[in-house]
Amino acid sequence: MHTSLDGFVASSKGALDWILIDQDMFDIAAQRTSDSDTALYGRVTFQLMENYWPTAALKPDATQHDIEHSKWYNNVQKIVLSRTLKQSHFPKIRIIRDDIIEEIKKTKQMTGKDILIFGSPTASHTLMAENLIDDYWLFINPIMLGSGIPLFRSAEMIKLKLVESKVFPSGVICIHYQK
Repeated sequence: MHTSLDGFVASSKGALDWILIDQDMFDIAAQRTSDSDTALYGRVTFQLMENYWPTAALKPDATQHDIEHSKWYNNVQKIVLSRTLKQSHFPKIRIIRDDIIEEIKKTKQMTGKDILIFGSPTASHTLMAENLIDDYWLFINPIMLGSGIPLFRSAEMIKLKLVESKVFPSGVICIHYQK
């Protein structure tokens, strides 16, 4: 997840235009997606993704990242945490409306690859509060927004271990922590 130095994942108006991204960051994302078979989203992020990724590879100006991520998106199981979306009739989309915590715990016990959560601050807050996130991959952007949608909300203390970090020429720092 991208975050500002002062801990916001979007501006107060929801804007993401401050995020810096380059091919090296796309390479990290590609590695993470290749290690996963499930994507978890909140409703808002899912609707943004669903409006872009299914056909991104078909656009005339599609980048290699767009082509690869579109293919992954179209093949991966998607879980959407939402109390307002109706049940999906699409086979690779599962909407969890009730008993979110128990359903995620059950899902984590199933065999398979990793489950990735992209963006989705509200869903992330719910999972963090229950200590259900095993790895944190954060891209800290060299900007202070002053206000906005916070990455973290007050929760119980969660101790983390730094696994790796990388500094990009743009000044973005990628950090990977595990529980």
